[in-house]
Amino acid sequence: MLRDRLAPAYLDYHEGWALQRRVHADVVSGMRPPTLILCEHEAVYTAGKRTQPEDRPVDGTPVVDIDRGGRITWHGPGQLTGYPIVRLVEPVDVVAFVRDLEAMMIDVAARHGVEGERVEGRSGVWVRTAHGYDKIGAIGLRVQDGVTMHGFALNCSNSLTPYEAIVPCGISDAGVATLSQLTGRRIEPADVIDDVVDAFGRLVRFRAAAEVAA
Repeated sequence: MLRDRLAPAYLDYHEGWALQRRVHADVVSGMRPPTLILCEHEAVYTAGKRTQPEDRPVDGTPVVDIDRGGRITWHGPGQLTGYPIVRLVEPVDVVAFVRDLEAMMIDVAARHGVEGERVEGRSGVWVRTAHGYDKIGAIGLRVQDGVTMHGFALNCSNSLTPYEAIVPCGISDAGVATLSQLTGRRIEPADVIDDVVDAFGRLVRFRAAAEVAA
């Protein structure tokens, strides 16, 4: 696995999207190994293909419409966004890869004292609260030519205020949380990068082994 660790400056979403497309083309052609791009974006709302009009902000805030699955979400400073660009094992099973990414984020959260879990019928990573569940990790993917694009977002120290303007991921009956909020100590994206790389590296090795075994 090759890791692209971007500069500390916040990455413009359109620049990150263009980078994804370049790396994706290289992975599809075999010129590049599986690659994980990690970054913090400049604040932006992105809307997947299933976004509904009622999900969007009503104050005129710009939204970038993109070609991943899922609905609307927010990216910005304090959130670690990861773009795994990986060739999936044949036959392609996108749901299985989503579950792998969930397991990876659950592992990383546990290393920092947060017990994340899955919620049946909903993607991502959740924490149990007094009122139900809050989401700490979101997932939205696209698979083209057998290779993934887009990916996951893990809330570390980001503000939760931007989520008040949208219906995050189209889910109106659950909240959003961060690792910092849940632990009572500041956990920045930089604090979890090595854990994410380690967990993702094990995931890629497992998938490579599965492909060989198949």
